[in-house]
Amino acid sequence: MNQYPLWKNLLILVALIMGLVYTLPNLYGESPAVQVSPLRSGVTADSTLMGRVETALKTSGLNPDAISLDATSVKARFADTDSQLKAKDILQSNLGEDYVVALNLLPRSPQWLTGISALPMYLGLDLRGGVHFLLQIDMKGALDKALESAASDIRSTLREQNIAYAGVSRDGRLVTVKFRDAETRGKGENEIKQHFGGLLLNDKDEGGEFLLVAALKPEEEKRIQDSAVQQNLITLRNRVNELGVAEPVIQQQGADRIVVQLPGVQDTARAKDILGRTATLEVRLVDEEHHYAEGSPVPFGTEMFKERDGTPLLVKKAVIFTGERISDAQPGFDSRDNEPAVHINLDGVGARKFKEATRENVGKRMAIILFEKGKGEIVTAPVIREEIGGGRVQITGRMSTEETKNTALLLRAGALAAPMDIVEERTVGPSLGADNITRGFHSTQIGFTAISIFMIAYYLMFGGVSVLALGANLLLLVALLSMLQATLTLPGMAGIALTLGMAIDANVLINERIREELHNGNTPQASIHAGYEHAFGTILDSNITTLIAGIALFMFGSGPIRGFAVVLCLGILTSMFSAVLVSRALVNLIYGRKPRLTKVAIG
Repeated sequence: MNQYPLWKNLLILVALIMGLVYTLPNLYGESPAVQVSPLRSGVTADSTLMGRVETALKTSGLNPDAISLDATSVKARFADTDSQLKAKDILQSNLGEDYVVALNLLPRSPQWLTGISALPMYLGLDLRGGVHFLLQIDMKGALDKALESAASDIRSTLREQNIAYAGVSRDGRLVTVKFRDAETRGKGENEIKQHFGGLLLNDKDEGGEFLLVAALKPEEEKRIQDSAVQQNLITLRNRVNELGVAEPVIQQQGADRIVVQLPGVQDTARAKDILGRTATLEVRLVDEEHHYAEGSPVPFGTEMFKERDGTPLLVKKAVIFTGERISDAQPGFDSRDNEPAVHINLDGVGARKFKEATRENVGKRMAIILFEKGKGEIVTAPVIREEIGGGRVQITGRMSTEETKNTALLLRAGALAAPMDIVEERTVGPSLGADNITRGFHSTQIGFTAISIFMIAYYLMFGGVSVLALGANLLLLVALLSMLQATLTLPGMAGIALTLGMAIDANVLINERIREELHNGNTPQASIHAGYEHAFGTILDSNITTLIAGIALFMFGSGPIRGFAVVLCLGILTSMFSAVLVSRALVNLIYGRKPRLTKVAIG
């Protein structure tokens, strides 16, 4: 009656062994490390790089605990953070600008655990320490940029189709195209409708001019805004990859905000510098028809920017192409004078636009403007000597090697669709994160101990079985979180504590039902069987309702709420397994082999 078949006992045993194996990596902790990754696309992480790293460290008197090579980087582990920081400076100076040297934390798990993909849980910002940014996207800037691009593309389209027009200008959210007669305007309207489905067109006659006024459709505005958020998300992920950060959290919050959390990052100044810089590139023509004097108004259709030496320069508003058309950017040097430079490769559309612009403006100056935090600076404004094809562009202009490296990093990682500002910044130190872990661990330990004392005192042997089942539940829950590589945060630790209370609640129901059956005069074996069978329905119902609430939290929550929901849902599944199957298997081992059982220790 109270005996499991062999296969069921083996299933429970295998589950517990796997739980133990996949929980073990969390007990080894983490060691400070330095991660070296190639910066240039033509440079790879190989055994040669590993040898250079090892030689540089040994020459400087630093002995890493271990050096390992993977597909993308070389990692060196150290015993303490002092050695880690020294190693970073040494490697950065020895390896040069072809590599990114980043600080990291790596698990101390032995190789046999890593070999079977037994990895520790990721720790969130509040447990590991790191930096938190909340970034606000400038949606007005995204729409303005789209309208400027539309105005430029309308000019190109009308020229390609040989449709005469008197001018294209943008005023606020409107793009106005001027024609000399109604017939030409009709041709232009048909052509623009065919190529620009996102624009709403209206005819307008004013002062003898035939105007075509274009505005973005509401659905097109929404598409541009959504696209801006998604592109900025991708760009930020690429930038974080350049920093060599492990387990970042980069997600949208609301309609126009992005949360960036970098757990374990110790070099917070560099992280803020790279993420906080909103570098976008624009290529425009210099306005050589007008001359700017300090304090004088800027002519219509132009903007004033300053060159690196502080000289003001008038630049046309029409954008030839933006950073979106950049497929690759690498720091380097000008082959003619060995001046630091950024080498840019353009995609097909960008290469075509650049070729057309240089062909039509030979002898004129072209400004390459780098926008950071909403402010534009002319990097260089060379004279176009000849048509430039092939999609390869070089930027020079009194830049240091460090500036070319950072500029190339930002451009290669991708252009931001719209500028962003940091509206919130938090830094959690490693010591505070360690203190949170200690507090969370102690609270769970105290809760487990208090529950154990109560259960054993109140239910005797069955209380002891319940405590063992509760330990199995905690083991399986940590193992599942590790296998799924979930990120554990403080709310997640609260979820673990809550799971302990819910799991023991199921055993209380079982034990009380067994007591009730004994009081009704049933035999001990029949009472045990009936207790587990009849309590199962109640346990299942209560856990399903809690699971529904947990799923709702996961679906509609964000950040820490989702982390809590993940632990809650997994805890429900493990508590069902441990409270019913594991505890029943233990009771079967203790009492199931005694056919003439006269009493049980249940208090």
